[in-house]
Amino acid sequence: MTISAFYQIFGQVVLIAGILLLILLSVTLILGRILIEKDRLVFPKLLLFTMDVFYGLFKKFSESVGVNAKIVDNIGVEVRNKVNEKHFKKIDPQDTILVLPHCLRHLECEAKLETSGLVCKNCKRCVIGVLKDKGEKMGFQVFIIPGSTFLKKIVEQNKFKAVIGVACFQDLNLAMMNLSNFPCQGVPLLRDGCVNTKVDTRAVLEKMGVKLKEGKKLTPDNSCNPEPNRRIL
Repeated sequence: MTISAFYQIFGQVVLIAGILLLILLSVTLILGRILIEKDRLVFPKLLLFTMDVFYGLFKKFSESVGVNAKIVDNIGVEVRNKVNEKHFKKIDPQDTILVLPHCLRHLECEAKLETSGLVCKNCKRCVIGVLKDKGEKMGFQVFIIPGSTFLKKIVEQNKFKAVIGVACFQDLNLAMMNLSNFPCQGVPLLRDGCVNTKVDTRAVLEKMGVKLKEGKKLTPDNSCNPEPNRRIL
C-alpha cells in the first residue's frame, strides 16, 4: 500500500468517525430534551456514555446548533437522578450525606470555615439551617462546602453509601459524574452565583424522603425562598 493510498483510507475513516460522532451527539441531545420536556428516560446508558466521554465536545456542539450549553449539565443531572433513584431510595439516611453549597447562606452569616466545610451556627436565618436541622434529625450527615476540593476530602474521610447534592447545574453534574460509584441525587440551584443563590427547598426535602403538605412554609422570610422548579431548555 502506498503512502497516498494509506492517507486516503485514513481520511475516509476519520470522516466516517466524525459523521458518526455528530449523529451520536445529535441523538443524545434529542433524547436529553425528551427527558427534560416529557420526563421520559430513553437509552440511559447511551446518554451517560456521551456525557462522560464527550462532555466538553457535547457542550460545544450544543452551542453550535443554537442550544444553551447548560442543557448538557441539565441532561446529565436528570439522567443520573432517574438511573439512581430506585437504588438511592433503598439506602437509609444514616448512610447518606447531604452536601449543600455555602453560597446559600445568609449575607450576614457568621459561620466559620473549617476543614470539613462551613460550620453552621443554626441561626435559622437561611435555608441551610432548615435543611441541616431536618437532615441531622433524620440521620443524614450534612456538609456545607465552598467547592469541589472539600467534596474530595469528605469522600476520602467519611463512610457513606449515597449522596444528595445541591449546586449549580455544571458543578452538580460534574460532582455526580465523579461520584458515579454512589447512587447520587441532585437538586440544581434555581439561581446560581457566588452569593444569594436559591434552591427549591421542597425538592431537596423530597429527595431526603420528607413528606410535605401543600402550602407549608419551609424557610425564614429573609432566606432563599423556594420557587417553582425551572429547567434550562
